[in-house]
Amino acid sequence: MARLCIVLAAALMLSAISLVTARHQSRQLFVAVERAEDRSRELDIEWRRLQLERAELARNARIDHVARNELGMVIATPDRSIYLDRPSGQNGGRQ
Repeated sequence: MARLCIVLAAALMLSAISLVTARHQSRQLFVAVERAEDRSRELDIEWRRLQLERAELARNARIDHVARNELGMVIATPDRSIYLDRPSGQNGGRQ
């Protein structure tokens, strides 16, 4: 009878240790999942911010502003344009 009690006590002890280990692993996994979800939310926010920034940079008004102010470009006007006429006797070697 004493041996049976010792065996049952050992089995109970192993079961308790196994339970504590399983709960600890469960908590660690829960923390890891929470961190991954937080990182996912941060990346989603960053993605949306980058999409807004890309849309802002691609706006026509911004492109026009940069072209005029930073690159010194101006709109072509008829008085600044050069027109080339092909002589009437030549059509580029084509018939």
